[in-house]
Amino acid sequence: MFYQVSKNNHRTCWVLKCDIKKFFDNINHGILVNILRQYIPNNNIISLLQEVIESFSNRNDRCGLPLGNLTSQLFANVYMNVFDQFVKHKLKARYYIRYADDFVFLSHNREHLKNLIPEIQKFLLEKLKLNLHPNKVFLQTVASGIDFLGWKHFVDHRVLRETTRRQ
Repeated sequence: MFYQVSKNNHRTCWVLKCDIKKFFDNINHGILVNILRQYIPNNNIISLLQEVIESFSNRNDRCGLPLGNLTSQLFANVYMNVFDQFVKHKLKARYYIRYADDFVFLSHNREHLKNLIPEIQKFLLEKLKLNLHPNKVFLQTVASGIDFLGWKHFVDHRVLRETTRRQ
């Protein structure tokens, strides 16, 4: 993908890396159940899923999924699929990668990526009640490496992040 954006290293490739603040803690139960209803017509199944979702709450406002549960991973992907559809169909992002709450956009145009940030923030807040982590939004060149999923990714190799190695 790097080579496509950079035209085989003939132009600078920029990356916008974002992270959602306290993602699993802030997944809204009502929004999640409404998303599930769009795909599952059976009310008995929805009731069962709602019982699983409501079995955990970190606050009084019906938010949060437990870290580490297999259902949480599935529900997180279902929840963020709404964002994926927005990115592909509204933002028309061609080079986009997401894993749970971490995502990156690649482009040869730095300004384009910079202009995406407010649109992303607005969509996440209005539709999913989520916020970007203010200290984890980075816009840099791919040549400086992309810190993503525990690795520092470069065009031709990757290096395990030091904190990941220690853990």
